[in-house]
Amino acid sequence: MTESATPPADATAEPCEVDVVIVGGGPAGLSAALNLGRARASVLLVDAGRPRNAATLRSHGFLTRDGVPPLELRKLARAELAAYPNVRLADRTVVTGILRRDGENGTRFLVAVNGRKPGTPTVVAARSVLVATGLRETLPAIPSLRAYYGMTIFSCAACDAWELQDRRLALIGETGDLAARARLIARWTDRLTVFTNGTEVVDTVEEAELTASGIRVERRRIADLEGDRGTVEAVRLTDGERVEIDGGFVRPVWNPTLDFLTGIDAERDDEGHLAVDGSGRTSVAGLYAAGDAAAPGPQQLIVAAGQGARSAAVIVHDLVGVRTAH
Repeated sequence: MTESATPPADATAEPCEVDVVIVGGGPAGLSAALNLGRARASVLLVDAGRPRNAATLRSHGFLTRDGVPPLELRKLARAELAAYPNVRLADRTVVTGILRRDGENGTRFLVAVNGRKPGTPTVVAARSVLVATGLRETLPAIPSLRAYYGMTIFSCAACDAWELQDRRLALIGETGDLAARARLIARWTDRLTVFTNGTEVVDTVEEAELTASGIRVERRRIADLEGDRGTVEAVRLTDGERVEIDGGFVRPVWNPTLDFLTGIDAERDDEGHLAVDGSGRTSVAGLYAAGDAAAPGPQQLIVAAGQGARSAAVIVHDLVGVRTAH
């Protein structure tokens, strides 16, 4: 949810001051904003408005909201935030840089903000920053994949496998965890084909284990997917063979959107996610992370929302110097 790693353009400008800047308006950021608002913290929520799940028609597994469209969930959350005057939303806005700058009133950061709406501050002084930017995802280079993604091809088994249970499914990917994902998806169907798209990401030992479990491994390259109006019907291989399917899953490559943290030396895991403790604290005092941007990465919406709520409680406690079991 950022555009560049530019530090604050005018660090001498008079910044507005808040207790917390939240970077990212997905489930983690919105949940944190709600709970921080209820704790009487002053909050600026910066949201670029480009959610990763924009292609998804229905979200699942969120208690009391199972099957709700993701955009509707965002709309409901934003309506709730409107009741808290101490929470401000900056829509279609990005954070372009953050500098550590100890100042008066316990401020630790200067946050550069670039927004289109008149009145959006350009520099914000914050006592704490919560990173909830989520991830960018790159799908395998299959021409028509986006036409089915979010409708009959998904990335999250826990989110969407129930609707595809007992059908002929595909798992498409080019990453080393493909065999492990196949074993997970096989919980919902015994008619699964793993497509490595010409890569060697499933070794011979893994292939033998999958085959013994009734899972087919197809190593030939994919020419394209076939179907109609978002309903996938087959995987067409480069030699012309068609493998008929009723739906499936793809393993994207995920990259955290953290370019704006170039000047902040926060620890990360091997995948580039911000390393956090059990409460969302990073290795930099005052900097927190929740949701997909934090290790271990992609989570269900309800998990991300829970992380946002937990981080909000911890931020409040840290702001007042109270240590609890959190």
